[in-house]
Amino acid sequence: MPRSVNHVASRAKRKRILKLTRGYFGARKNVWTVAKNTWEKGLTYAYRDRRNKKRTFRALWIQRINAAARLEGMSYSALMGALNKAGIEINRKVLADLAMNNPEAFKAIVAKVK
Repeated sequence: MPRSVNHVASRAKRKRILKLTRGYFGARKNVWTVAKNTWEKGLTYAYRDRRNKKRTFRALWIQRINAAARLEGMSYSALMGALNKAGIEINRKVLADLAMNNPEAFKAIVAKVK
């Protein structure tokens, strides 16, 4: 009895992954083993960086708030402490957006906690 091999499914699997690696450099786009390894590694990076993105954005918001707060004569930590003490619950994302796009509103918030 001849050996039964499912060429259709294995070829389709390879084609699917090679399609996902289009645009990669050199052998990473067309050599099966290299492309598969690169694609799998890319999934690991994607998983890791979905978490890192949250950290980087928080750091960016803090820098923007700090810069705007220093223009008003306060440090970031002093501003956040005063906001907490005053009972103003506003998150860093919104505060950074106000500092960038609506400086008057940010000044009003700082004036309220001073």
